[in-house]
Amino acid sequence: MKTVKQISKATGISVRALHHYDAIGLLPPTAVTEAGYRLYDDAALKRLGTIMLFRELEMPLGEIKTLLDSPEFNEKAALRDQHELLKLKARRLDRLIALTDKLIKGDGIMDFSAFDNSETKEYAAEARRRWGDTDAYREFELTESARDPAERASAADGLMRIFTEFGELKRRGESESGEGARAAVLRLQAYISKNYYSCTDTMLGSLGEMYVSDARFKANIDSVGGEGTAEYVNEAILAHINGL
Repeated sequence: MKTVKQISKATGISVRALHHYDAIGLLPPTAVTEAGYRLYDDAALKRLGTIMLFRELEMPLGEIKTLLDSPEFNEKAALRDQHELLKLKARRLDRLIALTDKLIKGDGIMDFSAFDNSETKEYAAEARRRWGDTDAYREFELTESARDPAERASAADGLMRIFTEFGELKRRGESESGEGARAAVLRLQAYISKNYYSCTDTMLGSLGEMYVSDARFKANIDSVGGEGTAEYVNEAILAHINGL
């Protein structure tokens, strides 16, 4: 049996996030000691591994829970999708490594095709549609399709301004569970609901997880708020949702 701290150290998932997984029923502990410590057996760790693989498809936590708890869930089919996605990512990394080797040696010309990520994105999108066809996703697609490029850019800029606010709170030493951080979380939730889709607490928690698990989101948020902002946002969201 593993404790929360042991799992956090092994996976890089924060203790607060693991507590959130328990709170939403995504990863309940196998047992809880008299002192209140959560313990996880091998079956729970296997489920966590599946959860982490689904996060590679950028699926919200609520959708992952629905899938894993569904009697119709085909674990082997889902794992085959995840396996293929990881192979695509590995092939892209191999191309980038080969390009880097050439540049180090001074051989050849710059080959930008090595950066092409379209195949991976297309496969991930297809898998998300297959495994995560939700009302929120459809609402997002409908909203985005009705906007012109300028409107999309304006909505994205507004979102980035909120992340800048989070960065300022972090620099001032505001606790993730403090009043300022909680107010920023509420502004973020309201902004997403107004501009993208209905952002329930469950969806908000999934977004927070994605902000740190998806390298692109993490880089974008940290670029406007400063290093560590994405982690701060996620922890602030978890504190708000769990009433900490």
